[in-house]
Amino acid sequence: MQAARVSPGAAAAGMLHDRTVTACGDGVRWKYEKGLHDLGNGAYAWLAPDGSWGWSNAGLIVDDGESLLVDTLFDLRLTREMLDAMRAAEPKAAGRIGALVNTHANGDHCHGNQLVEGAEIIATSAAAQEMAELPPEAMAGLMKALADDPSPLGRYFRHCFGAFEFEGIRHTPPTRTFVGQTTLQVGAKSVELIQVGPAHTRGDVLVHVPDDRTVFTGDILFIDGTPIMWAGPVANWIDACRRIEAMDVETVVPGHGPITDERGAAAVRGYLEYVRDEARKRYDAGLDAFEAAQDIALGDYAAWGDAERIVVNVDRLYREFSGDDSAPDIATLFGRMAELGGF
Repeated sequence: MQAARVSPGAAAAGMLHDRTVTACGDGVRWKYEKGLHDLGNGAYAWLAPDGSWGWSNAGLIVDDGESLLVDTLFDLRLTREMLDAMRAAEPKAAGRIGALVNTHANGDHCHGNQLVEGAEIIATSAAAQEMAELPPEAMAGLMKALADDPSPLGRYFRHCFGAFEFEGIRHTPPTRTFVGQTTLQVGAKSVELIQVGPAHTRGDVLVHVPDDRTVFTGDILFIDGTPIMWAGPVANWIDACRRIEAMDVETVVPGHGPITDERGAAAVRGYLEYVRDEARKRYDAGLDAFEAAQDIALGDYAAWGDAERIVVNVDRLYREFSGDDSAPDIATLFGRMAELGGF
């Protein structure tokens, strides 16, 4: 497999070009370092270690002077930094981004939308509706309310989100929505948008670029970090992982964590299947959701970041088992994650 090219202007952008082939022949590996990574053939990934709460990845697809951005970041400062690097690497294409796809509604994938001026903003109908329910202005209010809260909930909330600046962010919703699947053109490249939610959220999308053998997964994949199931059902998420595993791709850019391949999707699927099965045993035995979350031995998965997210996952599974379609109690769940996480 050939090393990816470095496009004109990449060095000036401070772009990282870290693709190497291992001597043992097990494929391509990428260094997990902050910045813009050239995937080759006009595809780029923006990576944000350590991949925990709010530290999300994004992507850029360019061809024939046209460009499509996959996701913005959690605040304006981070998004500006990313866009500056992209414009330095691809001055013609990224100087004016024509389209922006938000893979889902979480703010760390859409709060920077206002900075991509003039772009058509595309998301699923479900994601657009969900974005409006917790706009950045509401997040700024929550941070103010919990700024000096000494409780475990307050400390945990600041631990998760204290590094980000939510003041001044303007809710900038999609200008075009779709349901199911649609195809976009970026120059001569076809870009397939595949709705796989509800899963992580209500409107998750995969962004597949067949010509580049690349897929941007949004938060369907957390690599080396614990997935968090706000929406479910779990079967949809497992099916989405299987779909990625079956794709003819060599580069898989997750929503959080290092670049991976089909093995990363298989690992996330394994976690979801394991937690589903263990939660079901405890549900049938009469434990409540928090007792079950505390009782499940995570084994190798305990080394993944943010392991306390099992609280949310088991709560969602319990409501699925019982047929409860009500919205989760976010404050209670964050409080329980704080407790399980040692706060």
